[in-house]
Amino acid sequence: MRNRIIKILTAAFIIFFLAACSTAEKQRPVKSTSKANLKDASELNTELAIGYIQEQQYKAARDKLEKAIIQDDSNIDAYKTLAYLYALLGLADEAEIKYEQALNLNDRDNDLLNSYGTFLCSNGKLEEAQKQFEKAYNNPFYESAYLALSNAGSCYIKQGDYKKAEELLRKSLRIQPSLPGSLISMADVGVKTERYLMARAYIQRYHAVRAPSADSLWIQIQAEKALGSEDHYMKYARQLIRDFPDSDEAGWVEAEARNERFRQ
Repeated sequence: MRNRIIKILTAAFIIFFLAACSTAEKQRPVKSTSKANLKDASELNTELAIGYIQEQQYKAARDKLEKAIIQDDSNIDAYKTLAYLYALLGLADEAEIKYEQALNLNDRDNDLLNSYGTFLCSNGKLEEAQKQFEKAYNNPFYESAYLALSNAGSCYIKQGDYKKAEELLRKSLRIQPSLPGSLISMADVGVKTERYLMARAYIQRYHAVRAPSADSLWIQIQAEKALGSEDHYMKYARQLIRDFPDSDEAGWVEAEARNERFRQ
């Protein structure tokens, strides 16, 4: 589940930041220290940092973002990107500080609220996360409200509130029927509430739009086993062990197989 939240966080960053920026090959020189030129330089350094993150050059990205903030301390994208970078690297305290600084600049930025909510959920601050999601998806002018609905639904699974999770996930899918995060989370709800046909249907829809992961295969394996479909169970179990041999999920499948042999 934690891996899924991290993937959601990464996807949210790509949607909200990478799509809006193009990577520059090198920094243009700043000819003066006027406010306008410093603002332009700050924006350029933020774009460069995004390029470095894509290339996994994290130190260079951090340096550019810190410089961007010095050049223009009102550049909210620099704060948001630095918060994302810290979260990606597992530096939760540093990430939260940057998220809060960004919110101080604009506490009605829906993309920021959604991203911050996802970060909080991934770090176990579930109730606080839901408050951020609610602010985002309740805004009638937020064009990407379906993402906040999806992330909130996935977070409710972590809280064990499957009814609320399903409600929000279904809302997101009515807007975006092929939204991967909602499809896999709905399949997860199906397994956790012992509605295995539902789990199978949603995980099949997920695999139609995304390549199988250890997480998704584990959900399908549980559904197929509960439905008594031995052939499908063995097919996906072999695929999981073959494609993701070092995953926790592969270990769980192998442990189940050993337990079954002991019972015979």
